[in-house]
Amino acid sequence: MKNIQPEKALNLLIAKKFGAYIEQNLKNVTIIYTRTDDSFPTLDDRVAKANSVGADYFISVHCNANDRKAVHGTESHVHTMSAKKSVGLAQEFENEFSKKAGRHSRGVKDTEDREHSLQVLKYTNMTGVLVECGFLTNDDEAKYLNSASGQDVLASAMYRALKTFIVKEHPSISFIKTAPANNVTISNNAAAGNESGTYVIRIMSSKSEIDTGHESFKKLAMPVTRRKVEGETQYKFQYTVGSYANKEAANKDLEKVKNSGFKDAYVIRL
Repeated sequence: MKNIQPEKALNLLIAKKFGAYIEQNLKNVTIIYTRTDDSFPTLDDRVAKANSVGADYFISVHCNANDRKAVHGTESHVHTMSAKKSVGLAQEFENEFSKKAGRHSRGVKDTEDREHSLQVLKYTNMTGVLVECGFLTNDDEAKYLNSASGQDVLASAMYRALKTFIVKEHPSISFIKTAPANNVTISNNAAAGNESGTYVIRIMSSKSEIDTGHESFKKLAMPVTRRKVEGETQYKFQYTVGSYANKEAANKDLEKVKNSGFKDAYVIRL
């Protein structure tokens, strides 16, 4: 299989996209990465770093493997089922993976299920979850994990899960950013009466601003919305079409968008 990256590279890509979603959409949250490049801190280093900074949450991102190639799906691991907050966060991850991202969930697992402990969960002092995003030993899932769209869908699902959990867990803290009005630019030919909703079809991102009337968008025959992305990311502009009340409605237009030349298009929730 061509263009398959090693697990360590995929873990980092997904983790950084997850972090970018948090930085773009949440306030009063500080992200501390155990690594941001092709380095390999030891398990002791990771535990020590998390404990030394007094982190509230420890989330470890991985891709899975199995001798049986048919095995596929996501898993969220905790140290023990008696750690209620960890289990609650893990359940939010699996709910998002299965209900919103369309992935097969294998559920929440603990030391008894695995028949061994995980050092980063056993020795960290905070709510901790190790997320397995899928199986690289399954051909279809390996392709998905290696695609930019697959990584974005998984990262956005993790972001939504974390947001849901911390908003409930910390009701006295304001987490949701209010975007400035000039962060959204809608094309001049936007159709009046467009259905309102929270789902859109993301078609691409760019480092520099592209006019929504650009030749490349004309095959869509749909108004294109350009959004400016806040936070530390190279891709400062995001382009979407449509506005839908639910994911099912957006999926009806998704194939049409892909057939218009945007093969990596996918549905996101704003």
